[in-house]
Amino acid sequence: MGQEQTRSKSIKIRGDERVEFHNQVDYCIGTGRMGLALQQEYQEQLRLVQELIGFKHIRGHGLFCDDMAIYQEYTVEGKVHAEYNFTYLDRVMDSYRSMGLAPFLELGFMPQKMARGEQTIFYWKGNTTPPKSYEAWKHMIQTLLRHLMERYGADEVVTWPIEVWNEPNLNGFWENADMLEYFTLFKESFVAIKEVDSRFKVGGPAVCGGSDKPWIQGFMEFCEEQKIPVDFVTRHHYTTDFPKYEGHYGYADLMDPEEGFSNLHSTREIVDSFPQYNGLPIHITEFNTSYIPNCPLHDTNQNAAYIAHQLSRLGDDNESYSYWTFGDVFEEQGVPFTPFHGGFGLVANGCIPKPTFWTFAFFKKLKELEGYCVYRDDNTVIMRMETGEYRGVAWNRTCKRLDDTITLNYECKTETNELCLLTKRVDESTCNPLKVWHDLGEPANLTKAQIAVLQDVAQPFVQTNSIFSKDSLACFRINLPENAVVYFELKPVHRNADRGYDYNRIMQS
Repeated sequence: MGQEQTRSKSIKIRGDERVEFHNQVDYCIGTGRMGLALQQEYQEQLRLVQELIGFKHIRGHGLFCDDMAIYQEYTVEGKVHAEYNFTYLDRVMDSYRSMGLAPFLELGFMPQKMARGEQTIFYWKGNTTPPKSYEAWKHMIQTLLRHLMERYGADEVVTWPIEVWNEPNLNGFWENADMLEYFTLFKESFVAIKEVDSRFKVGGPAVCGGSDKPWIQGFMEFCEEQKIPVDFVTRHHYTTDFPKYEGHYGYADLMDPEEGFSNLHSTREIVDSFPQYNGLPIHITEFNTSYIPNCPLHDTNQNAAYIAHQLSRLGDDNESYSYWTFGDVFEEQGVPFTPFHGGFGLVANGCIPKPTFWTFAFFKKLKELEGYCVYRDDNTVIMRMETGEYRGVAWNRTCKRLDDTITLNYECKTETNELCLLTKRVDESTCNPLKVWHDLGEPANLTKAQIAVLQDVAQPFVQTNSIFSKDSLACFRINLPENAVVYFELKPVHRNADRGYDYNRIMQS
């Protein structure tokens, strides 16, 4: 632990500023493979996320994996015929639609019977090789899309974005990380989808960092050469160094965020360097701090504060950014041993919100009302709403322990004499279920009573104060200890007390 230090910053808001801020916090959320949606705990976690945050799209792997049972074969007189089973697909899609979600369809992985090779990835053995027949692959895609259009309506389904594959620049996700083979997969898929309905939006190449620049460059050159009117570009974004493993866990250090933002901007520059694709939407279809599902960082307040800073900037170059993932029902490396195992999710198993859950909930509240951004820096975003109120999120992110406290002093122009300051605080002393789980002895299998305690302590600390303006200025301060995230509202108060009611008399003040 370093020597404690305190910093102070003054922020003056006139209320008529116009600051660029593209808040797409709710556009899409990630999920483990689609087959997990058949589990009760998965549905409970997703329902909690939708009730308190509310996303528009959901994206995950495994649409064509064998546990979804979509692709089947039978043989008649020695000839193999394809047939399709949409029982589980309908069950999953119905559940998504019932919660206000539309899929961001990821085409992958390969059905085992259709696959050219035997390479698989993860505990659940998703096949990551090309198809034996691209005609069979195309027919499966077209049959699936037509089924969805018949069930949910063509005008609805064509609004669901479609991404071809996942991280083909990694050997494990695409055999030999064969770029040319992926380009073939993309073109064949693109043509197949547009044949069903030209209104579908299709994109790729869904690459992760490391070799992202040559892959994005190569992908755009391929689309240009083949005259493919690709609708959007996709990539991923993770912000930790290589983890150090110990037992079931990987411990990773956070990167300087500017390094990640610079890398993201390189994709924008590459895409815009092609005149016909200049300004093409870029979707980050996965992002988080660590890229492994057993990194304890994910469960911390540090993660929440770091992600707040990310959410304030990711819209600068990108149409959307999808956090990976909404919950911890997730099995890439097997079934987790404990509720706090460093999973990707916003929600720990047991339906316990992690601190980062509230970061998303807070940024979503900035979108609840019509308004515009009046201030943005590396510690806060402030919106002025049409109602006259201010809404903001403030955070104190750190990459290393610094024992650093920030005091933000706000001065906001207002036309109202009396205002209410409402704050919702998430920090290491007020909303830290990981610490409570540790104090309880780190139980691997929670009792109902332990779950109830953890759910209680996983809530923000809510506080209100009366603020009185002076010379049309409302002044207040927010203290941010290390890794704190605070949501605040400054609302005009028009008091209309009942006859005879005297609050100050009641409180003997």
